[in-house]
Amino acid sequence: MSLSVPDARLPADFLSLGEKAQDARPMLLPVIHGLGPQKLGLWLGNAPAALDGGALLEHGITSTLNLAINIDIAPMSLPDGTAVRRTHIGLIDGPGNHPAHLMAAVLALHGILHQASPGKPHYPPHRAGHVLVHCRGGRSRSVTVLALYLTLAVPCRFPTFGTALDHLRALRGLGEDQPLASMLAMAEGLLADGSVRGLLAGSPTPQCEAL
Repeated sequence: MSLSVPDARLPADFLSLGEKAQDARPMLLPVIHGLGPQKLGLWLGNAPAALDGGALLEHGITSTLNLAINIDIAPMSLPDGTAVRRTHIGLIDGPGNHPAHLMAAVLALHGILHQASPGKPHYPPHRAGHVLVHCRGGRSRSVTVLALYLTLAVPCRFPTFGTALDHLRALRGLGEDQPLASMLAMAEGLLADGSVRGLLAGSPTPQCEAL
């Protein structure tokens, strides 16, 4: 399976809602497919989506990365018995994060895509599946981390941070005020330090040798 970038969009009736109403409804958007040794996909979503076992099962999502420091997501098994693997890297939505914490989220995402499943026979039942990246509403923290990851891991499709950000903003229906400026500035600062570009090396794929 080669890399594919779905051209998904949120429906107009969802985008017409205020933030509070949007954040009360599950939202799942495919970002890219074909990553890692098992050719998995990344999905952008919100906290209610991470709790919607039926929707996760429907879209083949078996792992989640929660980036909201102010939201805890409970353990869960899907309707077919698959245990959802939860990873939590809590970021503040705005100033107050350390660059190392933002990069930790990127590295965790890379690790999830390459982690063995189920791992050991006595671990909770799990199977490889797509990965949901979310925060509270899927506007700032999760979009920042995904844009940074795509820039570092899939440069053949997203050669600049701007191209990755444009793709995610179009998917989520965001304006230039999201993600928050402080989140974007931190991500751009990490990219300006060339040393971070080598941190995802060592996992080549036929689709993009930098991954």
